[in-house]
Amino acid sequence: MRKYLIIAPNWVGDMVMSQSLYRYLKNLYPDCVIDIAAPKHCCDLVQFMPEINKALALDFKHGEFGLTARFKKAKTFRKQGYTHAIVLPNSWKSALIPFFAKIKKRTGWHGEARFVLLNDRRKLDKQQYPLMIQRFNALAINKNQNLPYQLPFPHFIVDQAQQKRTLDKFQLQTYSPFVALCPGAEFGPAKKWPTKYYAQVAKFLLMQGYQVLLMGGAKDQETTKEITQICQEHQNLYDMAGKTTLPEAVYLLSCCIHVISNDSGLMHIACALDIPTVVIYGSTSDQFTPPLSNKASSLYLDGLNCRPCFKRQCPLGHMDCMNKLTPETVIAHFVQRQSRPEA
Repeated sequence: MRKYLIIAPNWVGDMVMSQSLYRYLKNLYPDCVIDIAAPKHCCDLVQFMPEINKALALDFKHGEFGLTARFKKAKTFRKQGYTHAIVLPNSWKSALIPFFAKIKKRTGWHGEARFVLLNDRRKLDKQQYPLMIQRFNALAINKNQNLPYQLPFPHFIVDQAQQKRTLDKFQLQTYSPFVALCPGAEFGPAKKWPTKYYAQVAKFLLMQGYQVLLMGGAKDQETTKEITQICQEHQNLYDMAGKTTLPEAVYLLSCCIHVISNDSGLMHIACALDIPTVVIYGSTSDQFTPPLSNKASSLYLDGLNCRPCFKRQCPLGHMDCMNKLTPETVIAHFVQRQSRPEA
């Protein structure tokens, strides 16, 4: 029996997308066992991924080398019977634990000169695998094999009783539909649609009778507070940024009929929940990390020579890719999407 230890990504969005690999492995080898090792915040998402047997938290600080700590952690894995390791991050240090754990087959992309650490190294052809989920899933097959045309999308399973408990905890009632706005972006400001634009969308939704959830982490509170202040004359706007755990955010998103989001981890969660989602792209592109749902759509400005630049900050200082994408455009797209039966 195959038993996998997968070194999972460090970012929430990448962690969500990595579920495609776990689902694909289960398609290939139904009896395989999949454990993941990841930062705690990514491990918190495992409860929604039934393919995963166990999550092992890596408590290293971001960017920390921690050679001794990684060696000690790896020693605890040696007697777990792992037959395969797949390393999804490309850093050198991410491949240390499978090597120290003496796992027989250790697979990953070439990365940062990981010659000794990985004994099944792959050279990435970016044209062959333009999408991140393709790059993840290609590590499940042999070098000379081809991926299927259609890969499994992430698909979260939500406990309905816990969903209700989460609504009760935050005293939210479902007397009218919820729409979530996700105005933050951990990557940087070049992925953030202007706050005042989100406020205009929030006003429109509130006037249409929707309840609006502002979702995000503690770093997004300044943004959501500004939206709340602009919309202060309206009721049914709930600022949840920084007030929920990550699993609670998943449960609240699962109650929504629609999500409007930047290219962010919450966007990928909404797609994994199969919620109709409008994704606003600025410096990044849906040609690499698209919304993985048939109910999602991408919005971006065509004809800009400067996008996608994949920069955290706009190198030209004008943020045209975001500033010229108007609230009216997003609202019109939302209305059009809501009028479709499949939405």
